[in-house]
Amino acid sequence: MPGFPRSPIPDVALVRRHFSAEHVEDVAGEVRRELARVGLGQRVKGGQRIALTAGSRGVANIALILGTIAEELKKLDAKPFIVPAMGSHGGATAEGQVELIAEYGVTEEALGVPILSSMETVVLGETPYGAKVHMDRNAHEADGVIVVGRIKNHTSFRAPIESGLSKMMAIGLGKQKGAESIHDHGLARNIPEAAKIMLGTGKIVVGVGMVENAYHQTYKIVAAPPEKILETDMEMLILANGLIPRLPFDELDVLVVDWMGKNISGGGMDPNVIGMWRGTHEAPAVPIYKRVVVLNVTQESHGNCVGLGAADFTTRKLVSRLDINKTYWNALTAGDPWAARIPMILETDVEAVEVALRSAAPEGGDLLMARIKNTQDLGEFYVTAPLLERLLENPGYEVVRGLGPMPRDDHGNLLWV
Repeated sequence: MPGFPRSPIPDVALVRRHFSAEHVEDVAGEVRRELARVGLGQRVKGGQRIALTAGSRGVANIALILGTIAEELKKLDAKPFIVPAMGSHGGATAEGQVELIAEYGVTEEALGVPILSSMETVVLGETPYGAKVHMDRNAHEADGVIVVGRIKNHTSFRAPIESGLSKMMAIGLGKQKGAESIHDHGLARNIPEAAKIMLGTGKIVVGVGMVENAYHQTYKIVAAPPEKILETDMEMLILANGLIPRLPFDELDVLVVDWMGKNISGGGMDPNVIGMWRGTHEAPAVPIYKRVVVLNVTQESHGNCVGLGAADFTTRKLVSRLDINKTYWNALTAGDPWAARIPMILETDVEAVEVALRSAAPEGGDLLMARIKNTQDLGEFYVTAPLLERLLENPGYEVVRGLGPMPRDDHGNLLWV
């Protein structure tokens, strides 16, 4: 059988971009200072059971941050415990959610506190837009909850409040049922309303939010009393948006993404990098990349390949790691079956990229192609000659490896050297 139409991969150069590396040096110390600043000792009494939220994202230093908060609570003679707060992730099972946070070092042995995982919830009320607000039963039965999470832009909408402490309450603590209801009735308008309802229970003691720099390092830690959590989400989102890494190209023929994964982005590949229109199904807006190829999925995703539908081409090795159950649960909870679709499958990395190149530019020419490790790590990337010429005019970029063949092995796998 004849092979699919292909265009050979052009010569590429490896380029390094220099972002600001400013970050928090003493993470534990900063957590303690922030908790003291908001008066944790006046908000928690001895003997109280306090739940700490642990999400499903690969947040920098999350085990250290949660462990430090737990230590401060123990100093007050409180009884901290961890609750997984991640909507439907982990296959929408209590066991799967424990397994996910363990990947980030959040275990009973490491933190010295119990982990109570359940998909059971308590319905707290309903937002003005009809979304039912659920709260993890273990958290609801505690004397208080400290909400811990990264504050950043969301992958599917723009609003004053996106991903952050409010979302951790509305979606994370809402478990599968709560996350599904919020998604069904509109994320942007329901996340803050659901957070207000949860705050209204009096259960939320403090929020601890983190912002990361372009190198996935902890850039800022801020604690907020309950009445300041929504305001903190808005303020820190502005800061986070100024730090988010993006590719310096508005248009490409092909973008190659080596790795997708839930530990990288909620959508597997951050739509802010590959083009949000690929997930919203709206008219294309920059960045406009004609074809996206994704080569593999991270081990930390445990087969959850939600967001794969944003790619045009993929590989046999990625699809072999696909867990249909986990992927479908995530997509259904998000109200987006499209996110679980499977693009064209090619046998090797090289074939996938070469078919994509031919598909994007049948007439050939000076192809605009970039290759990245993932949508979170954009410090280095490969580019073809026309893109390299543009970057050489900018002192913020350094050529690590000059133009030459794309590194690969004898089995058609692309290498990073």
